[in-house]
Amino acid sequence: MHIRLPDESGRFSDYEMTGRAIETRPLESSACRIIYSAAHVVADPYADKDPSGPSVVDWDATMAFRRHLAGLGLGIAEAMDTAQRGMGLDWSGALELIRRTKAELPDALVASGVGTDQLDSGAARTLDDVRGAYLEQVDAVQKTGSRLILMASRALVSVASGPDDYARVYGDVLSACDQPVILHWLGAMFDPALDGYWGGASFEETLETCLSVIEDNRDKVDGIKVSLLDKDKEIAMRRRLPDGVKMYTGDDFNYPELIAGDERGYSHALLGVFDPLARHAALAVSHLDRGDVKNFRAVLDPTVPLARHIFRAPTQYYKTGVVFLAWLNGFQDHFVMLNGAQAMRSLPYFVETFKLADQCGLFGDPDLAARRMRTLLNLYGAA
Repeated sequence: MHIRLPDESGRFSDYEMTGRAIETRPLESSACRIIYSAAHVVADPYADKDPSGPSVVDWDATMAFRRHLAGLGLGIAEAMDTAQRGMGLDWSGALELIRRTKAELPDALVASGVGTDQLDSGAARTLDDVRGAYLEQVDAVQKTGSRLILMASRALVSVASGPDDYARVYGDVLSACDQPVILHWLGAMFDPALDGYWGGASFEETLETCLSVIEDNRDKVDGIKVSLLDKDKEIAMRRRLPDGVKMYTGDDFNYPELIAGDERGYSHALLGVFDPLARHAALAVSHLDRGDVKNFRAVLDPTVPLARHIFRAPTQYYKTGVVFLAWLNGFQDHFVMLNGAQAMRSLPYFVETFKLADQCGLFGDPDLAARRMRTLLNLYGAA
C-alpha cells in the first residue's frame, strides 16, 4: 500500500507503507517494571467556546483511551503535562479528569498530578501561597483514591530564594500525603517556566537539593520521575537514590536503555511517549519479564527515532504529535486539541511522524491511518 507524501519543498513522491502492526500482549500484574503512560486528553470539536475561557473536553473519547491503556495492563499517569496540564487543561478540568478516571477504572493503577496551577500567573507572592495551593490539590486528589505525583511548580520557581525554600515546601507538602508519592523533576525543555528548579545554577547543585529532599522524606516518597532527556544524569541520580525509592524514567529519548538497566539498577517508566507507544511498551516489558532483553530491545529500539522526532525542540509541543497519532490510529475521530494546539507543529513534522510511526508498526489499521493522512494533506492544500 502506498501514499503520496510531500517533502519540505512540496514535491510529492510515493511512500510504500509496511502494512504491519505490533503485536498486542497485555502486561501481567506481576511485571518486572512499573510502566505508567502519561495520557492525553481529547478536545470537544463542537464546543463553541471563548478562547479565553476554560477548555472543553470530549469525555467519551478521553475515557475510552484510558480504558485502552488499562486493558494493556499499563498504569495511567493522569492530569500530567501530556494531558496539556497548564497548557489548556486547568486545575478544575484536571480534578474532573482524575475523578472520572478513578470512578471508571477503580482497579487500574492510577497516579495523578498535584501542583499549584490554580494560582493565577504571578499570583504567588510567598511560600505560604505555594504551600497552600499544593495542600489544596493534595487533599482533593487524595479524596478520589488516586495515588499522587507531586508536580513541579511554576509558582515555587517564582518565589523561592534558594534550595532551602524548596526543602521547606516539599517537607510540609509531603507530610500531608497519606501514602508515598512520586516526585516529578521536569526539565525546562518541557516547560521553560521551570528553569532553575530546586534553586541551583547547575545540575550538580540541584541534584544535591533534590536528593536531600528525598532522604529527609523517604517514607513519603515512592520514587521520582526525572524528565531531563539526559540518560547520564538520570543514571547518576538513580545510583544515589535511597534504598526502596524508585527511579521512573521520563526520558523520551533513551527509555529502552534506561528501562533495561545495567548491573547496578534500572528505571521504571512514566512516559508521555508510552501514550502512542502503549502496545510497544506492554509487549516489550512482557519480554523482559522472561529475561529476554534481546527481544525487549527489538521491540523498543525501532521506536526511538519516532520518539525523538515527536519530542524534538521546542519539546513542550510534543503533545501535538501524540494526539496526531491517536487520531491516525483511530482512538478519536478528529485532530482537535485543547487551546488549538494541533497548530503547534508543521506539515513536514506530521509527514515524518506518519512515516516513522508506520515503520515501527504503530498503526493498528494502516488503511485508516493512510486515509486520515490524506485528509490532513487535503486540509493543508497539499493533496
